[in-house]
Amino acid sequence: MVKRFLITTALEETWHDDEPVLFLGEWCRLFSRQEQWKEMDTEVLPYHWDNRVKLYDDYQYLQKFYERLLIDLTAQLNQIHGVEYSLRYWRILIGPWLGYFIQILFDRWTSIHDAIDNYELKETIVLTGNEESFIPSNMTHFMSLIVKDDWNHHIYASILQNFTDLPCVKLERQNIKPVSNSGRSISFKGKIKQLFVTWYTKCASLLTRNHDAFFLTTYLTHFDEIKLQLRMGQVPLLWRAVPAVKINVDKSYRQWNVDGKNHSEFETCVRALISQLMPSIYLEGYSQLTEQIACLPWPKQPKVIWTSSSYSTDDVFKAWAAEKVEYGTPLVIGQHGGGLGTHLLAFYEEHQISICDSYFSWGWTKASQPKIKAVGALKGKYPLGVRHTEQNGILLVTLKMPRMSCHLFSSTIAGQWLDNFNDQCKFVEELSIPIRDALTVRLKVDDYGWEPILRWKSRFPGIRLDEGYTKLNDLISKSRLYISTYNATTFLESFTMNIPTVMYWNPEHWELCESAVPYFNELKHVGIFHETPESAARHVVAIWDDVDGWWNSADVQQALKYFKARYCNLPNNLLDRVEDALQKVIIDSKELVS
Repeated sequence: MVKRFLITTALEETWHDDEPVLFLGEWCRLFSRQEQWKEMDTEVLPYHWDNRVKLYDDYQYLQKFYERLLIDLTAQLNQIHGVEYSLRYWRILIGPWLGYFIQILFDRWTSIHDAIDNYELKETIVLTGNEESFIPSNMTHFMSLIVKDDWNHHIYASILQNFTDLPCVKLERQNIKPVSNSGRSISFKGKIKQLFVTWYTKCASLLTRNHDAFFLTTYLTHFDEIKLQLRMGQVPLLWRAVPAVKINVDKSYRQWNVDGKNHSEFETCVRALISQLMPSIYLEGYSQLTEQIACLPWPKQPKVIWTSSSYSTDDVFKAWAAEKVEYGTPLVIGQHGGGLGTHLLAFYEEHQISICDSYFSWGWTKASQPKIKAVGALKGKYPLGVRHTEQNGILLVTLKMPRMSCHLFSSTIAGQWLDNFNDQCKFVEELSIPIRDALTVRLKVDDYGWEPILRWKSRFPGIRLDEGYTKLNDLISKSRLYISTYNATTFLESFTMNIPTVMYWNPEHWELCESAVPYFNELKHVGIFHETPESAARHVVAIWDDVDGWWNSADVQQALKYFKARYCNLPNNLLDRVEDALQKVIIDSKELVS
């Protein structure tokens, strides 16, 4: 067998191009650099989660390991910080990071060991120096790091040097690009709106009572949130997220491993790397974080806390909410996107339900989860007042996923993005020329390095691409048909906007939970949902000249009504349902205390 040099990422300073190489995955091969790697003697390691049975089994194992590790880490962090908080407190604060970190590390670990076990490897290059730059300041910073080649190379290097015998040639890092820890830029209109909300909140906060309900990023419109607060007898306040202070790394805080029993060498690796890569806000910055939340103008003893998106990356909110929950305040999480309630695997869904007292879904429930309350879509989309049958365009909305896995749910992972892209190409190829000429392919602004613009132009030089900057509603208003290609929010919104929609994706990559299957089968029966791009394209061609006749037919409308009631319900009395559900949570929490 030929000995090969191991390449772990797309960082070409770690490559050898004059000898046989093994790429650890498709993430190594940037499309814009194909002239470089096509000339090399290469093989690409088969991706371990292309075996979806293995993915399912690994997910179950990782969830169990997560629970064991969270217990051990709770005890250790309590000791480090001199506190005595519960498992639920630490689950709220560090749970998203810990879950993602374990799943990421398992993926990188498995790829490394699959390569070593199945190939004759000569050596690899690991970059050294400035390791502190890979320690995130907080959860938001962590999420920006994990999609970068530099950070992932550091993870691979840590595994290779400490848990394998493969010879590693050390090379000093050059030209390290810092990863921004800031949010998105805000438009001028957005800044004016933000200034008004800030001014109003500052004034109104003087009237805040300690027991007022607290709402942050609920997913309701501002108008509905104000009405809800008035109904609940309090001065309406539009609270905004508070950024965490930046924390410098102090290595004296990181001289420990997580105690506990290891069931494998992988678990030993995780316990060793947690202290080296945990966000500094949970270690060095924890005392500053607790000081920061003590000074917040938020209610001191809120009767309920409700958020729909701050539960994950907002460390200030999480620390504040965890402390309030510790002393009896109920926590409500609201659904803020699609896929929830339908994916077979979804760590983020399991986490949300595990930390809350009540979960407000857009319509679905689960018998095994009494916390889930079907209140309806919290921020409904409504028709644009356009007769879509009179429009000439067709809009295909594409998927955006990182090149390397980040967290596990039923979706395409890593190099499976290429399978998804090839499916889109097959769909376009099956369209008639007039329909293809009417097509706009909607891309995302951040492509994670997959370079879809170059890929689309190489396959279809004349294709019309929208790079993600045009308002989606402007594109929809010119479209006769909306094409959805993955299981997320996209088609739920097009359904409620009454846009004629055709959906397709690979069911082996977007596995459905058992309860969701009948609902998608109904969509399949009437031609809305397809499991292959060819079937979807043939249907588009068949209905193109009479989209209204198909979309408004009794069978299609009945299937839509059945599906929307479950996954994107728009009740006329949404605020009544939300208020009733909140009051029930408040009453239940009082009874629990008494």
